[in-house]
Amino acid sequence: MPSIKLASACALLALSAAAPAAPVLDATARTAVVSAFGPEETLLLKQAANKREHLVNGVRFTTALLEGQPVLLFMSGVSMSNAAMNTQLALDRFNVRRIVFSGIAGGVDDQLRIGDVAVPRRWGNYAEAIYARETAPGHYAPPPYADPAARANYGMIHPRDIKLATADGGSETRFWFEVDPDLLQLAKGLPADTLRRCDAAQRCLSAPPRIVAGGSGLSGPIFMDNAGYRDYLAKTYQAQVVDMETAAVAQVAHANRVPFIAFRSLSDLAGGSEHANEMDTFMQIAADNAANTVRGLLRALKR
Repeated sequence: MPSIKLASACALLALSAAAPAAPVLDATARTAVVSAFGPEETLLLKQAANKREHLVNGVRFTTALLEGQPVLLFMSGVSMSNAAMNTQLALDRFNVRRIVFSGIAGGVDDQLRIGDVAVPRRWGNYAEAIYARETAPGHYAPPPYADPAARANYGMIHPRDIKLATADGGSETRFWFEVDPDLLQLAKGLPADTLRRCDAAQRCLSAPPRIVAGGSGLSGPIFMDNAGYRDYLAKTYQAQVVDMETAAVAQVAHANRVPFIAFRSLSDLAGGSEHANEMDTFMQIAADNAANTVRGLLRALKR
């Protein structure tokens, strides 16, 4: 019996070793332009030329020209796991030279307004955490694996860094993933005159939108609409915006050594306004402003 089991195991290993790698579907070096969901991608697809679709594991990838640049347009899907999975899928099946995220976000920094486009210099996953044991109503024991020098907790939630493998076979622990400095420098020089203040229904922003480059962005698999937690994120991380995908894409880009940057336009204030969440009202203006800023970056790359 042991010899039969060993033979079976060897056969499975041989089949695994012989399995061919998934083919590259397009050899042209392209800028991957990623959006989380449909409304964020609408303007980009509308403006693209020479479009060709590829369907991989149910995800639509579109090769095209946008502002004269070869691009790969696709949706990450909402939330961190979808974003990581589909970004890696794009890197495995296409020749991606850089990754650019275009989408909406909730504003955390009170200096930013709805419609502004934030271009953070770094991204982190605020939901990587330990939930502490409640020892009495409203009182929580320090988690056994918490770093005493880590950032302040929010009740039972104790944030922690991410441990990831390195190319040399070791590991590193980090919270922040930096965007590409050359792309960030280009973003700082982009004009804001292409940004929209009103939509087709004449719903208008309170002030002309701006492009604000620098600072910190946060992501987690949570739709943030809570004033208390928003204030905690602003004070603890000095963050500008919060969303549900970008930090996952930044981590995949870091692991694959691919230049990365994200343009996130504010559709709402993540719970910071006195009235109901504004996302449904300003989502398309914000999505189009992020897309127009990405188009500006592509023009700058062409120059």
